[in-house]
Amino acid sequence: MASKTGTSSAPPLSRRALNRATLDRQLLLRRSDTLSAKDAVGHLLGLQAQNVKPPYFALWSRLAGFRPEALSELMAARDVVRIVTLRSTLHTHTADDALTLRPLVQAARDRELNAFRKGLVGVDTDRLGAIVRALVEERPHTMKELRDALLKEWPHADPFALSVAARCVLPLVQVTPRGMWGCSGQVSLTTVEHWLGRAPGPVPEADETVLRYLGAFGPASVKDMQTWAGLTRLGSVFERLRPGLAVFRDESGVELFDLPDAVRPDEDAPAPPRLLPEFDNLLLAHADRTRVIPAEYKGRSWTGNQAHCTLLIDGFLAGIWRIDEREGERGERGGSGRGGDSGAGALLTVQTFRPLGKGVRAAVAEEGARLLAGMTSATSYDVRFGDFATQG
Repeated sequence: MASKTGTSSAPPLSRRALNRATLDRQLLLRRSDTLSAKDAVGHLLGLQAQNVKPPYFALWSRLAGFRPEALSELMAARDVVRIVTLRSTLHTHTADDALTLRPLVQAARDRELNAFRKGLVGVDTDRLGAIVRALVEERPHTMKELRDALLKEWPHADPFALSVAARCVLPLVQVTPRGMWGCSGQVSLTTVEHWLGRAPGPVPEADETVLRYLGAFGPASVKDMQTWAGLTRLGSVFERLRPGLAVFRDESGVELFDLPDAVRPDEDAPAPPRLLPEFDNLLLAHADRTRVIPAEYKGRSWTGNQAHCTLLIDGFLAGIWRIDEREGERGERGGSGRGGDSGAGALLTVQTFRPLGKGVRAAVAEEGARLLAGMTSATSYDVRFGDFATQG
């Protein structure tokens, strides 16, 4: 439904205007000093969480004074959970969203399961679900433990397909301490209803989620939302909501929808440098990602299967970064490091895709120093610019 048909009368939005609107919804034009960590996770409809640290770095870039312990405490209290939802990807969601978004995207999990049918010949998925539920609700199980148990029932099935089936058939959450800041622990699973002590409600209508998506990622096309959710056939939902939405068109004439009272900042609104984690939803939540990723930098935030942390300059992808923490390293580089003769050191390496002016470079270094001070336990740190391959 994200077509060019019938959009000629809709007012246009430039790519920079889309960029500024999206950054504003994503709390990246200015850090929020009013939202709690839990409210921010809810506003953003979850945080991509394939790895443990990205949700913490995502919130640091969006909330003033964010402490990692704030999210970790929510996980310990079971106010947020780690669960496979959007795009078949692990996300950190509020408990309420885990109970509603997972049923909403279950159709996508069913399609994913169908793709593994060759490895599941003879497997009764209803029985598989019953077996897994009984096991994980008695005590949390690792995926290896679940595979081993399922292979006893279906010895000729593909082990990986059995793993996929378990997480597609049932809403499995990763139990703590996995995912908590500064804690280690292998992945152990139970059902979301067992972990939270309450059952999911009926499968919700998509209308409310569409409106929430626009509030966090809009203005957006139907295809944008379908890409974010991993769902199809949402055009009829947008049509139903159309009378209450604002309608625009992008530079290619594609129809975009938005909340009528949403803030859409001027395209020249300042956008300070931001250091985002790998897999940040800002870069993944649209079919057309040029509102954040310049065409010439498409694919530059990946090396093979490795996703890099990303740098935004003037609101657009402009580089990648990484942190190396080492014992006994001293801060160097005047103005970017913190003094200290001993203890752990942290080095932030920033690799930009184009040369930076002196003022922009200084602003990136300042943001990097704040990141190291707030998100590492280092007693000394340094921010350097250069290629990862040249850093020892």
